[in-house]
Amino acid sequence: MPALPKLSAGYFAAPGMDLIDLFIGSEGTLGVVTAVTLRVLPERPAQCLALVPFTDRREALGFVRRLRDEALTTRRMRDPLGVDVSAIEHMDARCLALIREDGLDRANGITLPPEATIAILITLELAAGMSPERAFDEIGRVRDPDAPDTPLRRFCLMLVEAGVFEQVDIAVPGDRMRQEQLLAVREAVPAAVNARVARAKQTLDARIEKTAADMIVPFDRFEALLDFYDAEFRRRGLDAAVWGHISDGNVHPNVIPRSFADVDSGKAAILAFGREVIRLGGAPLAEHGVGRNPVKQEPLRTLYGDSGIEEMRAVKRAIDPEWKLSPGVLFSR
Repeated sequence: MPALPKLSAGYFAAPGMDLIDLFIGSEGTLGVVTAVTLRVLPERPAQCLALVPFTDRREALGFVRRLRDEALTTRRMRDPLGVDVSAIEHMDARCLALIREDGLDRANGITLPPEATIAILITLELAAGMSPERAFDEIGRVRDPDAPDTPLRRFCLMLVEAGVFEQVDIAVPGDRMRQEQLLAVREAVPAAVNARVARAKQTLDARIEKTAADMIVPFDRFEALLDFYDAEFRRRGLDAAVWGHISDGNVHPNVIPRSFADVDSGKAAILAFGREVIRLGGAPLAEHGVGRNPVKQEPLRTLYGDSGIEEMRAVKRAIDPEWKLSPGVLFSR
């Protein structure tokens, strides 16, 4: 392979990037994976899911912040009694409305308070071997001053302090059916949006398409990003739902189109989101990458500039001079 060109910036040349980072970040434009070696954990933690509704978004974000801090301390100190979470998902008020409209709360035996403006789905990690009986006992004794100190009880006490314990729906370890129901409610949201986009395309305008973003910011700036999403959607009069990975500061704002004009306006909103995310110190292209989508490729250019894109092309030409791997992904030839 020819020597890589000297780079000063760009998606392919972040500070401290090694060849593994370079390959992973290239979205298939520099090569393909042909074999993978996996390491299996000797003992898998038990998982407990909790669907927690809040009437106030700021309070929900404060609770997520506390969970993040607790998990960080637990891992750093290796505290066997600490509260550890592996994921926190979120659904905004429009998402909850979609679930109710489609009857998916009732279908899964879940009650969403009508006053809830946000719900978070928490994956709590507990010691391997935690039984459903023991979990229910610890939850039931949460207010008992003589109850043993455990990670699950500490988590429940956090819910009590937040004033939401009575509204929480918990799936204890081993209760696979209840866990699947909670996950189904979360997964129903993108399905509900996609169904409405497809219906609008079929009945209103064949040009209608999915219009969504996938952006990330540092968590301490996440509330500002949500406020910006709200204001921009409101200013444009767009119907939109926002969900995603709240613990990572990475969520997906999606337009629910009522006309092709909504699609055009939604694309403009996404570009505005990208500029704001960059200003907040985040990345306008996160979990799902860039691909061949021109609406996503534009924030990439905004982030790195023409010179950065050209440096990426130089790497591509050095490794794949015939441009055979994923042509058109990230940028054109």
